[in-house]
Amino acid sequence: MNLLANIRVALRALAVNKLRSVLTMLGIIIGVAAVVALMAIGNGATASITDQIEGIGSNNIQVFPGTWERGGQRIQAKLTYDDYNKLSDNLEKVRVMAPTVSRMLQITYGGNTVDVEVKGTLPEYQQVRSMELSQGRFLSYPDNAGRARVVVLGSETATELFAGLNPMGRTIRIDSIFFEVIGVLESKGGGGFGSEDDVALIPMETGYTRLFGNRAISNGVRTVSSVSMSASTAEDVEWVMVQIERIMRQQHGLKLQDDLDFSVFSQNAFLEAFDQITATLTMFLGAIAGISLLVGGIGIMNIMLVSVTERTREIGLRKAVGARRSTIMLQFLIETIVLSLIGGITGIGVGWGIAYGVSAADLVQASIETNTIVMAFCFAAFVGIFFGIYPASRAARLSPIEALRYE
Repeated sequence: MNLLANIRVALRALAVNKLRSVLTMLGIIIGVAAVVALMAIGNGATASITDQIEGIGSNNIQVFPGTWERGGQRIQAKLTYDDYNKLSDNLEKVRVMAPTVSRMLQITYGGNTVDVEVKGTLPEYQQVRSMELSQGRFLSYPDNAGRARVVVLGSETATELFAGLNPMGRTIRIDSIFFEVIGVLESKGGGGFGSEDDVALIPMETGYTRLFGNRAISNGVRTVSSVSMSASTAEDVEWVMVQIERIMRQQHGLKLQDDLDFSVFSQNAFLEAFDQITATLTMFLGAIAGISLLVGGIGIMNIMLVSVTERTREIGLRKAVGARRSTIMLQFLIETIVLSLIGGITGIGVGWGIAYGVSAADLVQASIETNTIVMAFCFAAFVGIFFGIYPASRAARLSPIEALRYE
């Protein structure tokens, strides 16, 4: 009996018990659909966040306060405005640089109140973070010099506060101080160093003198939350980071053996770490979905064992008229593989439908890759072969005399 004839026999055998065949395939369908859908959603989410991170610029660098140990306790260190000036005066191969001083504060307009990160910064911050404005203008040096009570809102902040109203020129209250809205940022989503959609930006001098007060002063010195900068080129990032450490060690009086009381991060380093995390997470989700395939395979093996028992007399008759053990084994193995492959193809369709639904709902732009489909299909075939061998070999080992006598 050739391969096509065996496939026809397998399909006829499966068609005899349609409901049982469908229920048997259900485990494979669910497993393959889960693999395809989860991998597609994971790939889409990774691509979306990667685009957001890269949108800020691969040559972006941030300096944050670190921690240091005293008497067995971890103490939060401080960055100061003097640190920013030192870096600004001595760093080379830096295109633009800006400090920020930030606090989580309440912003109120009418009856709407939101808790937002309020950042005092300089005009260069727009270039460092590659910001675009949907309305109005950004902060200026005259705003900073005049300690103007003006604010630029992130897109999400503006939406939550004004609920469809035009924010431009309106007066909001930040921690009981009134500010005029002069601009609204374009939506950018999350980035490597946080989302700029849920912020409020004010002039740095305004922050120090009118809003933050003693919360931004330590031992009589103005502190900053971070220093952001953009290296001249992506190739200069590592060199700039080395120079930052050298300058900051000197500024803070740290010896070579001392722990750093500051941290330096690059956007590239964050992107590489994020890629590793998402790749691991996607594979983990795929492995969990793969367990469903194994469960489905066990279900197929159980049903095929039942099928062998039900068709014992048929097997005995085939052997009595000259069918070889390899022929019987191949017949049942093909039935198992056909069952798995039909379930696998159906599962791919269901998984594609789930991914399409997620994309259509604008939750994540799911991305189905060819290797995901190939992997899911091959795994379904492997499950059919692996879990079909035992029932097939059991059928092939039956004695024709005992099989014919079976009731």
